[in-house]
Amino acid sequence: MTPDKITSALLIILSVAGSFAAFTAVQRFFAPRKEERSAIGDISDMEGRETSFFTKLDGSKNFWDKLDLFFARQMGMEKKLEETYMLLGRPPGTDPLKMLHLKLIAGAVLPLVSFVLTQSPFTLVLAPLGFLLPDAAIYSGRIRRRQEDIIRNFPTFVDLAALMIESGLDYMTAFDRIVKIAPVKTGLELEIERTINEVQLGYSRRDALRRLSLRTGLQEVRSFVGLIVQSDELGTSLVELLRNYSTDMRFRRLNKAEKLAAQASTKMLIPLFIFIFPTVFILMLSPMISDLITGGMPF
Repeated sequence: MTPDKITSALLIILSVAGSFAAFTAVQRFFAPRKEERSAIGDISDMEGRETSFFTKLDGSKNFWDKLDLFFARQMGMEKKLEETYMLLGRPPGTDPLKMLHLKLIAGAVLPLVSFVLTQSPFTLVLAPLGFLLPDAAIYSGRIRRRQEDIIRNFPTFVDLAALMIESGLDYMTAFDRIVKIAPVKTGLELEIERTINEVQLGYSRRDALRRLSLRTGLQEVRSFVGLIVQSDELGTSLVELLRNYSTDMRFRRLNKAEKLAAQASTKMLIPLFIFIFPTVFILMLSPMISDLITGGMPF
């Protein structure tokens, strides 16, 4: 190899390593400390007791498993990948390890492609951007669609639960009835069914409900779980709490729809000024400009 090629290869290696090191340092600097995370509340504590997917790799003697564990821990991505996988609904086609592999591949491919196109070693600082690309391009959208699917029928679910509890059923039995009579199981019914199965497997109701709020990542579900836990602790009427909460959710949804409708007129100004007004001006002024070019105005 020529000295120029050796220098170029060294620059590539140093740029990739340096960009990953800078990204790791920044991420670890802004990550909350363990003491702070443990003081957040019962939900975070309960999640901390969950068996991490990466802890299964601790005793592995496979070189690739050790390398995966090294990257996950050095970049502080263990908890983040577990949370993303949980918010995705634990799809069968992926797992936190595959998600880490995809991020590493994107972090390596993006700067290399940019280097090939531009022949500039400074483009290799795009490695952290490539590392974050799967989150922005794939996982964020999937999580948002899943949460929208869950929250779409949530007020109706709360109303049905209040109606069945008022008829004399226990709230967990009411949830089971609602899941069984659902014609189509959406993401909400699947999560409620998973919660019921966890209670049957030995989890306490409080822990199972809090795990439900963790899996959805929705503030509405967290408040719903808080109402049930509060009713169990204080002995208050759960029916009235659920009805008031359902009414409040519908009222906030209506306000959100009105806000979006009010913003629509403002957002329409952008395509109006960019596409419609220039077209109208061209249609109105083109005959006049044509007459000026060909021989002047007719008057």
